[in-house]
Amino acid sequence: MANKISITISKEKIRQEGGMVILPLKEYQKLYERAIPTHHLKGKGAKDLDKLVKEGLKDYREGKCKKIKSLADLD
Repeated sequence: MANKISITISKEKIRQEGGMVILPLKEYQKLYERAIPTHHLKGKGAKDLDKLVKEGLKDYREGKCKKIKSLADLD
């Protein structure tokens, strides 16, 4: 006999949430991955973005970054 796991969800909770969906983790991960748009840059755009990210990470490692609460805090 296989092990079984029971899940109990109250009818009130289902009504409050507007329903429930139960699906395997792999299926959820596939849906999640498809929900996030993926953009692939090529050529100059990709090189410019790579350079910007490298410079930003370098500045962060060197402690040149600071936390701000709003854009008005920028000098």
